[in-house]
Amino acid sequence: MAQRITCRRVYEDATPRDGTRVLVDRVWPRGMRKEDAHLDEWLRDVAPSTELRRWYGHEPSRFEEFRRRYLAELGDAGHREAARRLRDLAAHQPLTLLTATKDLDHSQAAVLAEWLTGDGSSCA
Repeated sequence: MAQRITCRRVYEDATPRDGTRVLVDRVWPRGMRKEDAHLDEWLRDVAPSTELRRWYGHEPSRFEEFRRRYLAELGDAGHREAARRLRDLAAHQPLTLLTATKDLDHSQAAVLAEWLTGDGSSCA
């Protein structure tokens, strides 16, 4: 795996330490112009399904169940190719997972970072 996987809000300024910057939200961040995002990729198909995202509603009390359901989704046909691409990116360079979510610790980016590292750690 890459030396470093971090999670940041897409609204934060890019830094040289970010490495490859990948937006992992299904919908484009509100109020963000594409040219201001400084993305390398937008992998919307690695994001939670619309149904799961709506059910979760960013309620921290639902996070563990969200995490369990989301990890299951990553193996389904709708997510498989994007998940494979994200794993490939993480294997070759530092990676920053971007999201519009305010609570990074309870976000899909945190779940993805844990999934990518395979060691139980989330965003650095």
